[in-house]
Amino acid sequence: MFTSLNSPKKLKDWSSSGGDPCGDGWKGIDCSGSSVTEIKLSDFGLSGSLGYKLASLQSVTYFDVSDNKISGDIPYQLPPNLQHLDLSKNSFTGGVPYSIAQMSSLKDLDLSENKLSGQLSDMFNQLQKLNFLDLSENKLSGSLPQSFGSLSSLSTLYLQSNQFSGQIKVLARLKLDDLNLADNEFTGWIPIELTTVKSINIEGNSWSTGAAPPGMTTSDQIKSTHVSSGKLSGPMIAVIVMAILLALAILLAIVSKRRSSFSSNLIDEEENRSHHKSFNSFGMGNDADTGIKVDVKALESSGPIGLKPSLSSRLKSFKGSDPAKNTTPRRRVSFVVTPYVLADLQSATSNFATGRLLGEGSIGRVYKAKFDDGKVLAVKKINSSFFQGGQSERFSEVVSSISKIYHPNIVDLSGYCSEQGHNMLVFDYFKNGSLHEFLHLHDEFSKPLTWNTRVRIALGTARAAEYLHETCSPPLVHRSIKSSNIVLDMELNPRLSDCGLALFYQDATENLAAGYSAPECTKGSAYTYKSDIYSFGVVMLELLTGRMPFDSSKPRAEQYLVQWATPQLHDIDSLERMVDPALRGLYPPKSISRFADIIAQCVQVEPEFRPPMSDVVESLHRLIQRA
Repeated sequence: MFTSLNSPKKLKDWSSSGGDPCGDGWKGIDCSGSSVTEIKLSDFGLSGSLGYKLASLQSVTYFDVSDNKISGDIPYQLPPNLQHLDLSKNSFTGGVPYSIAQMSSLKDLDLSENKLSGQLSDMFNQLQKLNFLDLSENKLSGSLPQSFGSLSSLSTLYLQSNQFSGQIKVLARLKLDDLNLADNEFTGWIPIELTTVKSINIEGNSWSTGAAPPGMTTSDQIKSTHVSSGKLSGPMIAVIVMAILLALAILLAIVSKRRSSFSSNLIDEEENRSHHKSFNSFGMGNDADTGIKVDVKALESSGPIGLKPSLSSRLKSFKGSDPAKNTTPRRRVSFVVTPYVLADLQSATSNFATGRLLGEGSIGRVYKAKFDDGKVLAVKKINSSFFQGGQSERFSEVVSSISKIYHPNIVDLSGYCSEQGHNMLVFDYFKNGSLHEFLHLHDEFSKPLTWNTRVRIALGTARAAEYLHETCSPPLVHRSIKSSNIVLDMELNPRLSDCGLALFYQDATENLAAGYSAPECTKGSAYTYKSDIYSFGVVMLELLTGRMPFDSSKPRAEQYLVQWATPQLHDIDSLERMVDPALRGLYPPKSISRFADIIAQCVQVEPEFRPPMSDVVESLHRLIQRA
């Protein structure tokens, strides 16, 4: 990050290599123990960009680089456990990164006063804690995403000074206190639910006129009952004037009474001195009168009624206590997994019945387990051949290794069982199944994966592999990246499974299904990080073509996908003929071409020429931002 920001002199304690941000007291950094928890670099005159590797800052909950001169795209990889993110008043371009969709702890998000453009993705379903959202003063366009309706905690929403269009029906589901939609291109009528919003500004749009349909109202009716553009409506002014007159009447009565009292009792002066002395005794000192002076500067900066408050006032409650003691604890580096009893797993899988079989690989079978409480999990029963000779301690090593893996694009380990010679791992179950099923086993009536979804699946899987290769301690090789090991959640986000099982794959006679193995992988010991990248390139080819890595039903020259596809990846005409027919031509040709370029790098014959996974992530991220 320091290097991407052009190594600013103002951050004199920082270092581009080595150093201890917590122990050495780096400027703008707050820590809890040895973990960085807050990054506060607002108004530091910073330039450059933020870089692409902020996801490793897993303890950071507060990230503020507002009011600087930072440019470029907002990084796809941001600290995943943020509660407060403020990138406002910079020169960021591109769109709002989809990775924000994974930040389930996020409470405050301010991206205002940048140069962001394009449409918002439907990315807000999981942000149940988001209370404050400011996207104002950018160049964002298009309709509001339907997932806005999932922001159940949102109280403040600022969208003013953009190019948003369409209707705003989705906002009817929210319980807002403060809403600013001014200076956009919204049309239609306004949901009647918004009449209860305490502060609302809807000026500068193209609202429909005339009688509103049921459940809707007009902009004129909204203006007549709400504060708008800092001006008060007639009825509101009348109420305020009455309140002022009443207050003045009470004040005059009090003054009159005190004057009467003064004229009849000449010792009031001494009583006043006594009162002043008493006031000082409460800690006001000799400057007690300063406690009741009006802060004119604060009033001037607050702006007219209806405009957004300053960031400091919005976040008073967020920053009120010691941040080191007020952070939401992140998931532990190694967490306790549930030990399951063999009898319970036998019951939940109908004694590992064939009808419960979800899949079979080189190290074991996976079964669907249904428990009495309604919970559904996936149980991986590892072949007993891996534990011959009393090597049960190997299973403990595997459980310990997997328990340290945590990433939003990796399947979580829920539990394990090691009993009577049976060794099983218990994982979350995903109803949508695997990417392999979506691409190769669905019939022609099934809804195919759109091109944008395919790119998102590739990026999510790449981020999972990058985490294993470059963030885990120690780093891990996966050894079995293939479409059947990529499951999809309800929003079709990818989750890589079988992470941390390389110990078994190394001993397996069949390391990978046909078509996924890199040329150097003639034996298990030859497998490296670069071999993972080759396998990932094959998965990308599946996403592009809809074909299986090996298909004996094809003509001999087309049976191995990589051999057939590689010579055609840089030929535009051939490339268009290769694209999965299920897409029905619904894709941007430039995006296809760039996707093919990334594939070509990943499936190169020589391992040293394949890029590291962080470069693949960056390339896919740029592809999505361009799209």
